[in-house]
Amino acid sequence: MNFASLSQQWHALTTPLLPDAARREAELSQLIAAYSAPGRHYHNVQHLENLFAQVAAFPLQDAVVVGLAIWYHDAVYEALRGDNEAKSAEWALAFLAKTTLEPARCARVADLIRRTADHTQPQPPDDADLLLFLDADLSILGAPQAAYWDYARQVRREYRLVPDLLYRPGRRKVLAKLLAAPVLFHTPTLREAFDAPARRNLQAELAAWEQGNLPA
Repeated sequence: MNFASLSQQWHALTTPLLPDAARREAELSQLIAAYSAPGRHYHNVQHLENLFAQVAAFPLQDAVVVGLAIWYHDAVYEALRGDNEAKSAEWALAFLAKTTLEPARCARVADLIRRTADHTQPQPPDDADLLLFLDADLSILGAPQAAYWDYARQVRREYRLVPDLLYRPGRRKVLAKLLAAPVLFHTPTLREAFDAPARRNLQAELAAWEQGNLPA
């Protein structure tokens, strides 16, 4: 994980919004600590890097808002709670209140974060930044098979306190909901790249859980 690159990216993004370097550095330290917490096996710094890499290939209408949404979208992540996205949005807003970012754009950052709570919900078709952000967050589903199984096992480790007896039906429900979604990826380029492999991966994991457990 390239912490130096992430640090440079953070300061490039936030320096125009908050000239106080010490406050920017303090916020960065808190974010890195959150994403590096011991229980973070998938929703970690590598996940941040992956999202930034995905969106870097596309033009953005508001790169500052999308960049901030990426930084904060999993800032709060505890597997057994259901308000991670809401709490992450609150964290983002608390920091942005100290900056010069316009209120409407602060609210936009929070909205993008909250929308990651359920990727199967309908989204506004003309909101290119939102759709790209959501697609990047979901892109692991369309990864090559080996990388997808690593992801599935990492998520299971994040729920390590939940016994298989309870985790299996919950995970199967999530997988079935994703498979039933008419649209997984909204951006045409990412839909073409990821939709078919994502559905194959999801179906394979669902079958694995129906047979008992994930492959080693």
